[in-house]
Amino acid sequence: MSEMSRQPGPSAEEPERAFFGRRKGKRLRGEQERRLADLLPNLRVSLPPDDRTLDPRTLFPAPPEAVWLEIGFGGGEHLAAQAAAQPEIGFIGAEPFVNGVVKLLAAIEARSLRNIRIRDEDVTALLARLPDACLDRVYLLYPDPWPKRRQRKRRFVSDASLAEIGRVLKDGGLFRFASDIDDYAGWTLVRAARCPVLTWTARAASDWTKAFPGWPGTRYEAKALAAGRRPTYLEFARLPRGSETSA
Repeated sequence: MSEMSRQPGPSAEEPERAFFGRRKGKRLRGEQERRLADLLPNLRVSLPPDDRTLDPRTLFPAPPEAVWLEIGFGGGEHLAAQAAAQPEIGFIGAEPFVNGVVKLLAAIEARSLRNIRIRDEDVTALLARLPDACLDRVYLLYPDPWPKRRQRKRRFVSDASLAEIGRVLKDGGLFRFASDIDDYAGWTLVRAARCPVLTWTARAASDWTKAFPGWPGTRYEAKALAAGRRPTYLEFARLPRGSETSA
């Protein structure tokens, strides 16, 4: 499979993508509503009104040293911890679930974080408008596994989405995936193996059991460990452009 064009098209595995899941859970309280009204508009990632691409560096007051994207940040624990530890990095978090967004906004306010921007819509449209080789890292952590066979087409990881992630990653950039669902880990490995622009970085059989360097954890991971489920950590590097055919 060759590198994708900017707009991913439907395939036998992946029909026209749509967001699957809830957009809102528990009723928001006063402070949460205030943060949505006061903080989110200044942090929201909106797409240009025409078909122009969006340079992610322009989302921040000063161009960051690198830009990382987290797809589906949940409650934002990982994203906020990474942003606090690395203020020189620009972070984009994509999460359409409103209750997760307000949790991240609370962390941004409490820690005075200035290097986070939020896409509170499905990430697919954002990825399609990003230019080639613009991101240094992409995270997909504990995504919804959609465990039933008839639901698996809803999983975010697909041939098309991995090709799009490979397109927006810089050469040597990293895609990191974590899950406590063995079937989803295997699903991801199979699709990454047939993606010509990504290579698994594992060097030892135990690498997939080790958390990423500087890993702060997530609340989903804590629940998985409490339930006796073992997390899997997969890391893939973007191959240098021009080497795909020989990889």
